Amino acid sequence: MRAFVRTVLLHVFPGIHAAADIGILLRIWVGSTLTVGAIALLDKYLGSSTGLPLIMGPFGASAVLCFATPQSPFARPRSILGGHVLSALAGVFCANCFSTSLVLAAGCAVGTAIVLMLITGTLHPPGGATALIAVTGGPAIAQLGYLYVLMPCLTGSLLLVAVSAFIKTCDRTCRLAGACAVRDRTVLLRPRLRRRLHILSRLHKD
Repeated sequence: MRAFVRTVLLHVFPGIHAAADIGILLRIWVGSTLTVGAIALLDKYLGSSTGLPLIMGPFGASAVLCFATPQSPFARPRSILGGHVLSALAGVFCANCFSTSLVLAAGCAVGTAIVLMLITGTLHPPGGATALIAVTGGPAIAQLGYLYVLMPCLTGSLLLVAVSAFIKTCDRTCRLAGACAVRDRTVLLRPRLRRRLHILSRLHKD
């Protein structure tokens, strides 16, 4: 069945990597869906009671990096946390400094965010959007001021890192358990296999 699905995908999307295993794609889908869904669920209940958001668009881009390119330096927990927090600080600071000029505020926010991430070794591309939202997010974001750094940026980033780490740990544990089960079954089957081979060899001699 898996081979059939892969053949269909390769036929419909010729550019798709043949190495893109269906199991890997499924794990990416489940991980990113559960991670962003958990943040959205907390935002629905906790955010509505506090009046402070917990989710924002850049977290979707962070989930892409976290699950689709987990080995990338951009997907490290340090990069996710530092990238969003530093970018939020840069965005709010520039929004306050250039409150009368959207052009200056937007450009300065993104540029400053990139430089801060490079200096601290926390480069995270979605951080550019985090900085820009601080400037272009409208009255609701502007009213938050530097609280925007705490919620949704820091809190949401922590949730993203924690939930994704938990899901990845569960995935590794399940795969390890499956591998051990297969190995144990192979070990148990070896004596039976040897007996059958012995019987077959004797029959062949006879």
